[in-house]
Amino acid sequence: MKADTSRPAAGSTNKRLSRIVLGSSSPRRLELLRSLGLTVEVTPSDYGEPAAAGLSPAQLASYHAREKLTAVMRLRRGAGVDAPVLTADTVVDLEGSALGKPRDADEAFGMLRRLSGRDHLVHTAFALTVPGIPDWTVERATTRVRFYSLEPGEIAEYVATGEPLDKAGAYGIQGRAAALVEAIDGDFYTVMGLPLGRFVRVLGRLGFALPETK
Repeated sequence: MKADTSRPAAGSTNKRLSRIVLGSSSPRRLELLRSLGLTVEVTPSDYGEPAAAGLSPAQLASYHAREKLTAVMRLRRGAGVDAPVLTADTVVDLEGSALGKPRDADEAFGMLRRLSGRDHLVHTAFALTVPGIPDWTVERATTRVRFYSLEPGEIAEYVATGEPLDKAGAYGIQGRAAALVEAIDGDFYTVMGLPLGRFVRVLGRLGFALPETK
């Protein structure tokens, strides 16, 4: 996949960012933002990720990310925007069919059987608003993932861990599902739930830099 190579100009006077609001209850996105040295305030969105007819899986990820940001800003009405606010959404794309979070173990099993031995795409989009800039930024990254051919017992054992139930496509690449993945083409963090490199470069374009290392 083509990488986004934009970056702040040398000698940039971008403001050091220390705090960000994450509009998500995802522990994975929280972990990734903290890995950048950021203090993260969590304001989970109450957005329910409804079906949206007529959108491709990639478009659906961008749509959900923006709608989540709309919901978070509504929840924070009156608080003002004193720090960047970030939301994100991940959609697994199997030949044009969007695989979201499974409703139960049976649906998780079915999704993983469909992914077995095949390539699929993972789209993660994020929406960002920052103080002093009225327009929101929505970006999206895509990574190709290939699964090993999986035996039914292997799938059942993974589903029994409970790990698939809150994850798009019924797997988390940073967890036990790492053993299911034969190869990836693109950014690992996009599959995990937030394309960090693209996110940092967007911050740079908007006038922010990461905290200094201690």
